[in-house]
Amino acid sequence: MPHRQPEGRRMSHLPLRRRRLLAASALLPSLAAPALAQEAPWPSRPIRIVVPYPPGGGSDVTARLVATGIQAALGQSVVIDNRAGASGVIGTEAVARSAPDGYTLLLADLPHTAVPHLMPNLPFDPVADFASVSLVGVAPMILFANPRLPARDARAFAELARARPDGFSIALAGIGGNTHLMSEMFQRVTGTKLVQVPYRGSGPSITDLAAGQVQVAFTTMLTAAPFLQNNTIRALGVATAERMPELPDTPTFREQGIDLVAAHWWGLLAPAGTPAPIVERVAAALAGAVQEPTIRARMATMGLVPQATGPAAFASLIRSDLARWGELVRAAQIRIE
Repeated sequence: MPHRQPEGRRMSHLPLRRRRLLAASALLPSLAAPALAQEAPWPSRPIRIVVPYPPGGGSDVTARLVATGIQAALGQSVVIDNRAGASGVIGTEAVARSAPDGYTLLLADLPHTAVPHLMPNLPFDPVADFASVSLVGVAPMILFANPRLPARDARAFAELARARPDGFSIALAGIGGNTHLMSEMFQRVTGTKLVQVPYRGSGPSITDLAAGQVQVAFTTMLTAAPFLQNNTIRALGVATAERMPELPDTPTFREQGIDLVAAHWWGLLAPAGTPAPIVERVAAALAGAVQEPTIRARMATMGLVPQATGPAAFASLIRSDLARWGELVRAAQIRIE
């Protein structure tokens, strides 16, 4: 008689979304009538936004800002749940395994599309286990230098660096994050070779840049603003298609002959299987929130450009970034141990 694999073992290898659907379909005959009778209009209880990073960082600040707008639009409390660890994997997995009922959301950011290439055997699929809700906004990446660096812009720095391979250091906010990816991309398009110095977060990395411990670093205005006000760092180039209003005298990389356009982004995801009407309501609430003058003003101080795109456009961005960063990670042979 042929050996039959136990049902539980076969189920454990299925994607999270399919396992949820199978379990739900098995319960439908017995639970359909009571569920219909007891179902309350959504949202009937607080909504949770999981932030896969510690409190106080850019993701946490962004989540709390949009939560206030969504809460006002939906008339229901929105709470922030910081689930930090493992480069965002712990919090992201928690959402992937949550019930697809509209009461748990994830504030994802750019590493959601890079970490799958850096860490094999992730406990979730970055596309299949989530429903895209909407992009929230983007923060342009900027190359900053210590003021003592003789180069006044990115093109001049690239010329110096090409003449002295491994002669200049670039601070990274961590291995595998947005600043690491930007460093690798900059070196690729400029033909330079820099010494990469990883830190535990963007704050310490820019503090050391201001102190002259490293020569250059990528970051966003959210981190750089206080250092710029004190004239302890200088902007060399912005990775935007047009100049930033906050830095009108700083040319874009493309103006300097460097083909580099990239921004850090944040967006909302829900567990796969979340009903489309709920996804659309959250997306609409977010779109309204980022139009509120007080929220837009706060975003501007963070260097965050609001872009509430809706589900389809956000899903497209995730797919394109997965391909983009995957190619870069493979070429640069980046790994997170």
